[in-house]
Amino acid sequence: MKREPFVLKLKPGMKAEYKRRHDEIWPEMLTVLEHQGSSNYSIWAIDDFLFGYREIVHEPCLTKEDMDTIARWNEYMKDCYEPFADANDMQLMYSDIGIVREDKSLIRHRVFCTHLKPGCAAEYKRRHDELAASRGGVVSEGPESNFTIWRAKDYIFGYCELVKSFDHEETAEEHAATVAWETRGLEIMDWVTDDVDWLTGEKHVHPELMFTFH
Repeated sequence: MKREPFVLKLKPGMKAEYKRRHDEIWPEMLTVLEHQGSSNYSIWAIDDFLFGYREIVHEPCLTKEDMDTIARWNEYMKDCYEPFADANDMQLMYSDIGIVREDKSLIRHRVFCTHLKPGCAAEYKRRHDELAASRGGVVSEGPESNFTIWRAKDYIFGYCELVKSFDHEETAEEHAATVAWETRGLEIMDWVTDDVDWLTGEKHVHPELMFTFH
């Protein structure tokens, strides 16, 4: 299975219209998504970004009618956004796939975005490579699963499925480790989403689900 991200930039004042059009997506576009092999597909608004994530579960089998539909949909949507980064432009910075729950009622989504400070991309990757190596090749059952982090230019976008059965009140030791990790992260990046507002006292946006397709 292939995992694909993308990032778009919303044009000013077009978020509600983008959401409305996806709420009323054409049936023939849903057929296109099926023919593309798309699964577990979601699009999230973060400030003026649109962060998309999907899984490709089979080889695309697009018809001429599908290609015509794609062209018409792109023409219909082009007043809502501008390109920012497609899958080929985005660097995988970290992954911890673990055990993926097919039943999405068992998970909570965590989607996030940060902005790297100048010259800090390599350091971000190094720290996350160390984190991956510390697992020693062991497949984790949770709480994080299907977790990927991608770099688009100087922005970081993360998609994660948190397994609800692991929910618990953080111990003092776990909390101290979280504070240490997040405080260290602030050396190399600024948050766009609200993930560490509890630590910094700042106010950032929470990702908003704009579209989903399973």
